[in-house]
Amino acid sequence: MKGYYYLHTDGDLIYKNALIVDSDPAYFDSPFVKKYWFFDSEQRFDAWHICIEALALGAKKKRVFELKEKWGLTDEDGKKFAEVAKLKIFKDGDKFCAAFDDFIDIPESQCGFGDTALETFAELARGGLMG
Repeated sequence: MKGYYYLHTDGDLIYKNALIVDSDPAYFDSPFVKKYWFFDSEQRFDAWHICIEALALGAKKKRVFELKEKWGLTDEDGKKFAEVAKLKIFKDGDKFCAAFDDFIDIPESQCGFGDTALETFAELARGGLMG
């Protein structure tokens, strides 16, 4: 399945079929669209990227976690995503910690923390850190 997800300014994360969007180059030209992402259901990276950035940009957590469940974005799968994205993820006490590949230690390196891998990556991504 190929399509697009976009983040509405009200926090909704909405899917649109690629056939509809691709036929109108100005489809996302709206003050109500915070960001949009192409989605290919066969690409795990796309699923992680959408959920991470959408959560970091203020999408409704309930909706992001619905997609997380639908797409099977588990904490264990997050370790695989971290390898592909050249990130590090590890436990620090009872929380996950995510950092960039040049991680030295928590006081010196930019890090994100959370209860799940997804929340941890989103915390790291706040401020556009993942592009």
